[in-house]
Amino acid sequence: MRDIKQSFQIAFYNFRLWKKNPRVIMTFALAFVLCLMLSDKAVSLARSYGTNMQILEAFVWTFGDGNSIMISSLLLILLFADMPFISQGTPYYLYRTKRSLWVWGQVIYVVFATVLYTSFLLAVSCIICAPLSFPGNMWSETGALLGYSGVGVKIALPASVKTMEMSYPYQCAAVIFLLTTLYSLVIASVMLLFNLCKSQFMGVISVFVLNLYGLLLSPQIFMTLFQLPQTMEYKANLAVGWLSPLNHATYYMHNFGYDYLPRIWMSTGMFGGILIIILLLICKMAHRYEFHFLQLNE
Repeated sequence: MRDIKQSFQIAFYNFRLWKKNPRVIMTFALAFVLCLMLSDKAVSLARSYGTNMQILEAFVWTFGDGNSIMISSLLLILLFADMPFISQGTPYYLYRTKRSLWVWGQVIYVVFATVLYTSFLLAVSCIICAPLSFPGNMWSETGALLGYSGVGVKIALPASVKTMEMSYPYQCAAVIFLLTTLYSLVIASVMLLFNLCKSQFMGVISVFVLNLYGLLLSPQIFMTLFQLPQTMEYKANLAVGWLSPLNHATYYMHNFGYDYLPRIWMSTGMFGGILIIILLLICKMAHRYEFHFLQLNE
C-alpha cells in the first residue's frame, strides 16, 4: 500500500509541474484549435440547413475517423516532450524510493495525462456544438444528412451509416473515447520506451513511424501502393482493418455483425496486450537507464 501511494505521489508531482508550463499550455491550445477546425464542418452544415445536432455528434463524427485520431495523437509529442520526466525532484524520489516505484509513477502519470487530454478533446467538441445541440440519446437530422445524403463526403466529413444503424450516440461516443484513449496510450508508451532505451529524439521518431505505418495502411493508400483493382477493395479493407493499429482505433472499421473486421472487444484486447508488453519492456529498460544530474553552484 505504501509503494502504491509513493508511485501516485511521483505521478502527481509531474502534474504539479504543469503550472504555467508553456509546453502544456501550447498542447491544449493546439488541441482546442484542432477540435475547432475539425468540428466546424459539422456545425457549419447544421447552421446552413437549419438542423440540430446531438451533443456528442461532433466528437463522434470527428474522432470516429482515423486521420483525426492520428493528428490528435501527434500533439502528445509536445505534451510528453520531457520524457522520461526527469526534474529537480527526481533525485529525491530515487533516493527515498525504489527505481521500480519511480517507473510506475511515470506510467501512472502518462495514463492520467492521456485520459485528461482525451477528455479535453471530448469536452471542447461538445462545447463547440452546444448552441445547436440536444442531449437526447438519438441521432440528429444533421447526422442523417451527413450519412444518407452524400453531403458528408463533399465536405470531407463522411458520417458512417454503419455507425448510425448499429449504435446510439452515448454508447458510440463512449467506445470512440475508449479506442482513442487506448491508441494514444500506445503512442505515449512507445515514446516512453524509446526514450528510456535510446534517446528523446528516437522517442519522437518512434511516434512518427507508428503513425506513418497506420497512415500507409489506410484502405485507399493500401490499394494504390499495391495497385489493387476495385474488385479487391473489400479484401483490402479487411487486411488493413486487422494490420493497422490506427484502424483498430477507428470505430467504423469494426465488425458489427456482417463482415470479418475485428470486433470492438478484439481491438481493446489487442491494445491492452500491447500496453502490457510495452509496460514490461519499460520496467526492464528503466533498470538499465543511466541518470545524469548536474550540480549547480549557487
